[in-house]
Amino acid sequence: MYLYLGGDAIIKTDEIIGIFDIDTSTVNKATRDCLSKTEKENRIIYVNYDLPKSFIVCENNNICVCPLNTSTILKRCEREQTRRLTNE
Repeated sequence: MYLYLGGDAIIKTDEIIGIFDIDTSTVNKATRDCLSKTEKENRIIYVNYDLPKSFIVCENNNICVCPLNTSTILKRCEREQTRRLTNE
């Protein structure tokens, strides 16, 4: 199953490790350091350059930064899961 993040960004839902709110998560220095390191390693993918609201950590150690709220991303995941179950 895939998750549409906007623009040209689509990721597999089974590759998602975590979905984080950028405002509350970046308060912690360890999170900021991790994001900084990931950016230096060119492993951050910006969905677009609108104001970021969340970031998604993936199994391939990439981080997707997107303008969607975490609750919107969760709803999209749940909607796709429901569609998949009803089509089986």
